[in-house]
Amino acid sequence: MKYVVRVCAFAVLFLTANLPALLHLGLPGAAAVGAAMLFLLIQAVPSAENRKLPARRLRILGDGCELLALFLASGTASVIFEIALFVRLAPGERGICLWNLAVLMLAEAVVFWNGILRVYLTSFQLGLKWRIVGIVCGWIPGANLAALWKIISVASREVGFESQRIIRNRERKEEQICRTKYPLLLVHGVFFRDFKYFNYWGRIPRELEENGAVIYYGNHQSAASVADSASELAARIRQITEETGCGKVNVIAHSKGGLDTRFAVSCLGMDRYVASLTTINTPHRGCVFADYLLGVIPDSVQKKVAAGYNGALKRLGDENPDFLAAVGDLTASSCEKFNEKVKDCPGIFYQSVGSKLNRAGGGRFPLNFSHRLVKYFDGPNDGLVAESSFPWGEKFTFLTVRGKRGISHGDMIDLNRENIRDFDVREFYVKLVEDLGKRGF
Repeated sequence: MKYVVRVCAFAVLFLTANLPALLHLGLPGAAAVGAAMLFLLIQAVPSAENRKLPARRLRILGDGCELLALFLASGTASVIFEIALFVRLAPGERGICLWNLAVLMLAEAVVFWNGILRVYLTSFQLGLKWRIVGIVCGWIPGANLAALWKIISVASREVGFESQRIIRNRERKEEQICRTKYPLLLVHGVFFRDFKYFNYWGRIPRELEENGAVIYYGNHQSAASVADSASELAARIRQITEETGCGKVNVIAHSKGGLDTRFAVSCLGMDRYVASLTTINTPHRGCVFADYLLGVIPDSVQKKVAAGYNGALKRLGDENPDFLAAVGDLTASSCEKFNEKVKDCPGIFYQSVGSKLNRAGGGRFPLNFSHRLVKYFDGPNDGLVAESSFPWGEKFTFLTVRGKRGISHGDMIDLNRENIRDFDVREFYVKLVEDLGKRGF
């Protein structure tokens, strides 16, 4: 049925865009008036099918995609018709082609701007990149059509992806599948924070909470030694358990946060307060390329970079950031000593997750640069951490996707809020937490 409606909409747009020529060729005036009225209706409601979408933003976005697709189809057909009309008419009649061209450009401009504004104002997945590409390529014949087709594709996938997610959550709302026995403590990695000015975990926490999870954050500073970060986390865990009476927490820690938590559990007495520890893309065996960098970069340069970072983060609220201590604890040599000292505690469920970036271009800056460096020293990696460094605990889950992209270190915390084909990071965390609940944690 929806295809019939689209064909009808296409016919209306084609008739309206070519009214002068069609009237000249004998189109009844009543039909012309009807087409013009339906044209206005389509501008307001491009698709009855989109009224079924589960969110207003997606309905607007879907309508924008519909209009842009109609623009491409009716515009192409109208240009062909205009050329054929010019060839067919006698020289004395060809003046009608100018009138028809003027109406054609006006009608198609209305459709295009109505569609592109809806898409630009409501799409999250287009990002800055494709918005700029669309603007720049809009002035280049041929490239403008290719860019428009890409914009339609990206926005259409967003509509389908997000609609499916919303419907899925509504259908299982009563199940509260992420309602675990103990609350979740999300622990961030190095050089980022989860409080003030930045949302480290992207869209993941909201998705978990919609499915019943109770969430807390580490709230520790961005860069410090593993021991110092572990001390902050230990204080945070005690605070949560004392204030809520929950007894224990399930920790999900990303990157260096996994090392910080292991230290807190094994060396600072937090084993009595932690039911499970899930490490996400954590360098349990360190990074050989970090050893290399610290060996070749002059001390003066290292100290200058560290001073700049520490000064900036102090202004943002970190009490005592220590760039070099954080980097030093991520080297392969430091992690080897760490693993000799920090042993797993009985009674805690340890599991780990890792991912692979299939090629450098699959990751955004700076991961597209660091991927090559890490690959040279450590082998296949997520842009920062090698595959061989991820596994820890009773269960290990390795993630990637087909094709050239892969899943980066940042993708695992939804850093760029990007919907990746064949991998829904939000749903991955939902299933991960659901499994913790089934295990009794």
